[in-house]
Amino acid sequence: MSELTKILLFMVSCILSHNFIFSRFLGCCPFLGVSNKVSTAAGMGLAVTFVMTLASLFTYGVYHWLLVPLGLKYLDTISFILVIAALVQFVEMFLKKSSPSLYGALGIYLPLITTNCAVLGVAVLNVSEGYNLVYSVLNGTFGALGFMLAIVLMAGVRERLETANIPKCLRGFPASLIMASMMAVGFMGFTGLV
Repeated sequence: MSELTKILLFMVSCILSHNFIFSRFLGCCPFLGVSNKVSTAAGMGLAVTFVMTLASLFTYGVYHWLLVPLGLKYLDTISFILVIAALVQFVEMFLKKSSPSLYGALGIYLPLITTNCAVLGVAVLNVSEGYNLVYSVLNGTFGALGFMLAIVLMAGVRERLETANIPKCLRGFPASLIMASMMAVGFMGFTGLV
């Protein structure tokens, strides 16, 4: 199998079969909290994609070029959180200046990207799986695109649920949880793909 084929399969697996939301159950808080409208979900997905890509790049460098040579591998989680927090601050300032409406729509969930377990999870996963720099960045980028796919799909379903004729006891959040579980089962079908 050629290296290009391996990379393509890796990218597809990050998006579908190893989806952070439906397979690893990471990032469920923004998945359920920001998925009311497709536009807001897409904005959140783009912000998370940007942060996860850069977090994968920078945390790889911090871990392999700073912590390992100094014998400080046990400080990896704290270091990763500091890198992620700095990146989220950058994204927050950028969105506040460039798109105030999206900044307002994301609300409290934008600074919570810092504590989004999917963002920290990709950094820890890159180290635990022993990915090199290229695979670490690909894992961050395409894992985040899988997150974005999940959150945008959920937002589309939730928009449709608002006008659906469903029992009163299931309206709102209960219906969202049922749809999320059905989507997770659907994504399980991709497990044997890659």
